[in-house]
Amino acid sequence: MMQMHFFFSDKVVLLFDFWNVHSPAGMVLSVLVVLLLAVLYEAIKIGKTKLLRRTLLAIPTTLSQESRENLERGSVNSGLDQQNATPKRWFLYHLSQTLLHVVQVVLGYLVMLVVMSYNTWIFLGVIAGSAVGYYVAYPMLQTR
Repeated sequence: MMQMHFFFSDKVVLLFDFWNVHSPAGMVLSVLVVLLLAVLYEAIKIGKTKLLRRTLLAIPTTLSQESRENLERGSVNSGLDQQNATPKRWFLYHLSQTLLHVVQVVLGYLVMLVVMSYNTWIFLGVIAGSAVGYYVAYPMLQTR
């Protein structure tokens, strides 16, 4: 029967049957792996935020006066070619954001399922990993 309360133990099965921890050394290694998963989750979260900033800058807001006049005359010049390049760049940013989002969701669910083992050591590893990940990754938001 699965535990329904937090407990201290060096014996636990995490996520899959092959991740069967049954020694103190195995628990330390598992806590480190879970800690790194939580750090990676936080880093991806911050990375997605930075990518969103770049994506918003790539969205074409208005056409330049020269491009607007050329559209009215029906002629095409290099100014419009630059405007056409921006949606392509925006699409690549959006595709990258989507892939990062999927990775973030998968990691989030894996970390959640690991915590649901109710092992206190694993839970503390997730908390420590989240704190370390945020502490390390957050300053990256300040730089461009």
